[in-house]
Amino acid sequence: MRRGVSTAVALLGMAAVVGLAMVLVGRPAMAQRPIVWKVGGGWPAANPFHHSVIEIGKQVEAMSGGRLKWEIYPAGALVPAFEVLDAVHRGVLDAGHTWPGYWLGKHPAAGLFTGTPGGPFGIDQEAYNAWIYAGGGLELYNELLQKELKMNVVAILTTPFANEPLGWFRKPVTSLKDFRGLKFRTPGWPAEVGKELGLSVVTLPAGDILPALERGTIDGAEFSVPAVDKTLGFHNVAKYYVMPSFHQPANYMDLLINQKRWDELPADLKAIVRNAALAEIPRFAAWLLDADSKVIQELREQHRVNVVRTPDEILQAQLNASTKVLEEQAKRNPFLAKVLEHQREFARRVVDYQRKIRPPLEMAAKHYWDRP
Repeated sequence: MRRGVSTAVALLGMAAVVGLAMVLVGRPAMAQRPIVWKVGGGWPAANPFHHSVIEIGKQVEAMSGGRLKWEIYPAGALVPAFEVLDAVHRGVLDAGHTWPGYWLGKHPAAGLFTGTPGGPFGIDQEAYNAWIYAGGGLELYNELLQKELKMNVVAILTTPFANEPLGWFRKPVTSLKDFRGLKFRTPGWPAEVGKELGLSVVTLPAGDILPALERGTIDGAEFSVPAVDKTLGFHNVAKYYVMPSFHQPANYMDLLINQKRWDELPADLKAIVRNAALAEIPRFAAWLLDADSKVIQELREQHRVNVVRTPDEILQAQLNASTKVLEEQAKRNPFLAKVLEHQREFARRVVDYQRKIRPPLEMAAKHYWDRP
């Protein structure tokens, strides 16, 4: 009798365990709470650069299946545009999307990682991309931030934009003489080159440029490329848009991530963030080329903007001033000298190859578009 009772109890216990297991197997797994990052931008909400970081955030969320989400804020919503690096370093922001040239005041080499005047050494956007992602440039940028500046950040370069115009002007600029002496907004290395050219340089964040043009406190300004500049309304005040320019022929934005938050991510989420930022490079470049060409047409036809070619004497003066400024800075700063020499050796090989392999664009353009 006891044996039968014991057997029955044992069987009931086993049944309970099996039943509980079946319930647990059939019950949906508890959803993992997502990781949420506060991401601060360096741009007004309407700016295409702000849309770019929004796109990166969307891709991160989609590829991670919602495990990592970004709350993205425009410039000034959490911190001012020029304070994003410090905010990420301190952990006030988990990440930030901004421009390396803004850190020139912290270290002169910062300007070599985006928008360096003259390329440098003739480097264009394609060659700059090769230097960053195949030639060791990204590693040098992280060395600058982490070792030279002692910042607790990890940087990924993303959101490219190339061939900025010389700028917007209230009056015609037809010679170097017209250019010299103007009160002109430009940041980073172009500001140093501008001073060498005789400009009275002012550095302003994006949202302050149009009011300064309207009040006449500046005579001209450059900010970015046509599709970006249009969102800021420069064309409503300045009717002379002068291009091209050597002041910033190749540019990247940086995605700055707090080191602690980066280290907390599992390997797959790190890969997702990195590859979302990389995927934004060709996407944004394609969108921007299409958008810029449309905006130039619109500015001419609808807003009566005079799109004027930069005089060659200004372009040559830019190259001369760029060389002088960079060489002088290299004498003062060993790390800058190290990066500049790294770029020089890369350009010696790559730019030489590009000159040999590329057919002249101007010849093809004349063949197709300048025929009678």
